[in-house]
Amino acid sequence: MKRLTTGDEVLVVRGNDKGKRGKIRRVIAEKNAVVIEGVNVVKRHLRAQPNRPGGILEVEAPLDQSKVVLIDPTSGKPTKVKFKTEGGKKVRIGKGGSVIAEPQRS
Repeated sequence: MKRLTTGDEVLVVRGNDKGKRGKIRRVIAEKNAVVIEGVNVVKRHLRAQPNRPGGILEVEAPLDQSKVVLIDPTSGKPTKVKFKTEGGKKVRIGKGGSVIAEPQRS
């Protein structure tokens, strides 16, 4: 189990996008980075290919995990995450003591 998973809502606490909220689109464990919807948007220049035209695309770049904090779904406030074993399963617990369930993936 990870502290941050795909589908979690997070708040950016450092950098150019400080204060923005968004859902985690992808977790890159090897780099300790996350890609968040609508945050850290950069422009990519693409050369034309036979199957698609070239142009400038705006894409979300990875952001280090240390720059984001999880939003507690029950209170809607930023929280630190710790782990606890309940009923033989490891669960995420927010700073307020509430269990943070795994987000629904669509």
